[in-house]
Amino acid sequence: MAMRAEEGDRPDLAYYEAVPYLLVIESVERQGQWLRRAEHPELPGCVVEAPSAVEALEELERERRRVLRRLWDGGAVIPVPRPPLRSSRKICSRPAT
Repeated sequence: MAMRAEEGDRPDLAYYEAVPYLLVIESVERQGQWLRRAEHPELPGCVVEAPSAVEALEELERERRRVLRRLWDGGAVIPVPRPPLRSSRKICSRPAT
């Protein structure tokens, strides 16, 4: 069951539409035909399959907007990925030689 958010407690829909959700794309075989499966695993039900990667990405963008609108209109809490690391540099230090 999805939790409801208070109107004043959440950003507007445009904020969620701009969030860089994790993208997973892979090739899958369905009845002897290869398809490209694309999804945003952080958004429930946001997955599509298409004959090419380009088509899958285009369809996924439409599906992402549909999912976000459905969650928004229903007042559900919209998942947001964790913030990125501050730096992509390696955090581990090397021992002194």
